Amino acid sequence: MFWRKDGEELHEDVDQGEILPNPDGSFQMRVDLNISSVTPEDWRRYDCVFQLSGVREDVVTRLDKAEIRTNWGNIGIRKDEGGQQILNSTISVKHSLKFHAMISSGNPNIPDYMAAANFEEVEMAYYDSNMKTPEPRHALMRILIQNNQQDWEGMSEGYINYEQLLRVQTDSFKQHSNQTGGVHIIQQMLGCDWDDETEKVIGYNQYGYNGEDFLTFDLETETWIAANPQADTTKQEWDGNTANNQYWKNIVINVYPFWLKKYLIYASGFLDRPELPSVSLLQKTPSSPVSCHATGFFPHRAVMFWRKDGEELHEDVDQGETLPNHDGSFQMRVDLDISSVTPEDWRRYDCVFQLFGVKEDIVTKLDKAVIRTNEGKSEIRGDGD
Repeated sequence: MFWRKDGEELHEDVDQGEILPNPDGSFQMRVDLNISSVTPEDWRRYDCVFQLSGVREDVVTRLDKAEIRTNWGNIGIRKDEGGQQILNSTISVKHSLKFHAMISSGNPNIPDYMAAANFEEVEMAYYDSNMKTPEPRHALMRILIQNNQQDWEGMSEGYINYEQLLRVQTDSFKQHSNQTGGVHIIQQMLGCDWDDETEKVIGYNQYGYNGEDFLTFDLETETWIAANPQADTTKQEWDGNTANNQYWKNIVINVYPFWLKKYLIYASGFLDRPELPSVSLLQKTPSSPVSCHATGFFPHRAVMFWRKDGEELHEDVDQGETLPNHDGSFQMRVDLDISSVTPEDWRRYDCVFQLFGVKEDIVTKLDKAVIRTNEGKSEIRGDGD
């Protein structure tokens, strides 16, 4: 797996991660791209390529802000002198409810329409045009269905009927871009984040077209922001539809927060039922940083850090993201640069994982005998390389 710019593989500003085993016997890997010097208008020039031995087709993922999953909603957790867990007072808890929809044309390998709902960064329900009805994707949603069938039926009907509305709304994307033939993909993401301490609600509604940002709704002005010149004509048309803009504003600042708070009350105790992770020490080469990797934990409110002689380290460490796994659990990592650590000092270091709602920490000593390395992995490239 590697990053490209304008079709050429990048060797600078990239960090190749490990190939790691999943609990189900499959594998995962990552490669990081430093975008600090990449301007917003240049994002479309970058993509990530995954190649699998024995498979001719590459999996190519464009660098698209609309598709990036972030670490919003994590809270700081520390222990007080009595060993009790406390929240970092400077960081409040953000909760989220999101709806994703996609329509496509010209590609027989993917459904013409897909829709999914995410609550607290976990996919709860999913529907696509190859299915008869939406299906729940999480145990919480299945319990909600059992206790409130009417809400589920209304949600299911909305998923199915929204396809036609989305097609009518976005039909102008192709026309104004002078792209009526070929493969086209239109995406929409709308939802809200709610801060349970400040009560602040952040709503959003944005559209992507063929892997690039297209239009974003500005809640303050109730107008649309065009991400590129091809979106300008649609922006002007949508800006003039004040009734529609007021509708979307009400959806993301009133309707979505209402349902988010309702789900939070219902899920109280269920989503906070903790699941501990497996923690491993990983290293690419003997001179690479040592990565402390935790996977399979739930909920996502967790912290992990390196210590030396019992004191948390803030230098020579790289804090990774908290990322979702396919089963609804989460993973995270924190890297330690050991280039200046002598072999006799390794015993002074350990990695600490703390999960909100669990009193006991998971402490992993820095020990060369338990580090898993990336030795023996083969490199795959196309025929032309």
